[in-house]
Order: sequence, then C-alpha cells, then structure tokens
Amino acid sequence: MKRLENKVAIITGGARGIGKATAEKFIREGAAVAIWDIDAQAGQATAAALAQSGGKAKFYSVNTTDLAATEAAAAAVVSDFGRIDILVNNAGITRDASMKKMTEDQWNQVIGVNLTGVYHCTKAVSPYLVDQGYGRILNASSVVGLYGNFGQTNYVASKAGVIGMTKVWAREFGRKGVTVNAVAPGFINTEMMETVPQTYLDELKSKTPMARMGEAVDIANAYAFLASDEASFITGTVLSVDGGLIL
Repeated sequence: MKRLENKVAIITGGARGIGKATAEKFIREGAAVAIWDIDAQAGQATAAALAQSGGKAKFYSVNTTDLAATEAAAAAVVSDFGRIDILVNNAGITRDASMKKMTEDQWNQVIGVNLTGVYHCTKAVSPYLVDQGYGRILNASSVVGLYGNFGQTNYVASKAGVIGMTKVWAREFGRKGVTVNAVAPGFINTEMMETVPQTYLDELKSKTPMARMGEAVDIANAYAFLASDEASFITGTVLSVDGGLIL
C-alpha cells in the first residue's frame, strides 16, 4: 500500500519548485492533491500534468495573505475531494536586502506570505483536521531560520516565526490527532536560487559534507515521510534537510 493512499493534501505554492515536487511525490504515494498558488498558468499546468500521470489533482487560485480566500478555498477542497488530511504550508518568497537597505515594503511582503500566509492557511484548514480527529500540518522553515543569514532580516524572521508557530500548534492540536512539524531546507536547486552568484553557490557546496546542492525532491521526500503514518509519533519537530551544511 502506498504511504498516503486515500489521503487529501493541500500544497501551497504547489505550482513550481519544491511545491511541485511535493505534489508529484504525494501523487506517487497515493494522495489526491489540491494545489494552491497565485500563478494560475503554472498551477493549472502542474495539475494537468499530475492528472495525466494518473493522479487526482486540482488547482485553486489562492492568495494566502487573504484569510477569507484561504477559508473559501478550504471549503472548496472539502466540497471537491470530500475531506482534507494534510496541509503543506510551502508557499514562500524572498526580498533580500541588508538591514540598512531593506524597505518597509520588502519587509511586509515577505512577512505577509511566509508568516501570515502560514497562519491563514492553518487557521482555515485546521478545523477540518480537528473535527475528524486526524491530520498532518507541515510548515516550510529554512536553515537560515535556525542560524540566520546576511541580508535576509525579513526572510529569517519569517522562517524563525514558522518554527515558533509549529511548536505552539503541536501543543494545541496533538490531543486532537493532528501532528505539526516543520522542515528546514538548506540551499535547494530551485528557481529561487537563480539570482544567487555562482561563486557563492560553489562556496556553499564546498562547505556542505554532501558536496552538492539539495534538490526539490529531497524536501518532497521529507514532507512525504512526515505526512505518513510512519511519523505518527513525531510532532513539534524541525527536520533539517541541508546535506549537513550546519553541523
């Protein structure tokens, strides 16, 4: 039996990158997938490709910074799929700048998507998980949320905040049969890394015991494990998937 057979998963930011790889992995593990994203073209293409591969998937245009939009989308998923079992809070953005140069808009955009968006999605979806006495909530943090990084005050604050919320929700939802965990990726080979100078990427590889960048599927595999029954006694944890970058 596949590890996520007959489960229904919502994956935010599921149109591309780590979210897309997670959707593909979940489909292979037997889940039905609801993709929430603001990129309609990419989201519809991903859902269509998943359906063509034999999976059950549907795209929903959702701005996670809008609580009403997430509540409406959660109700739509229940209407379309019959239930929700897993929420992967994967959507995220970067607007990097040093503290001296960072603008109020850069701060607000990143906090709005990476932190408030996670709160909104969990606020909208958790009642369904609690009511059925079962669920998995998986939050995307980052290695920099644990250890900091130059020029990322907004991003680091958001990812550290996600870790804090993960631990609170693990305490609040545990008795309801819902586990809540975070994954802290290292530097992963996605579109988000395309603006990073190659010299810096080469330096990161040289400092990583695994001597390579991570791939989106590495994070998808971690999400799939934490979403499965194999992880039923794991909650409130932060799983670093960084190739040993920080030891």
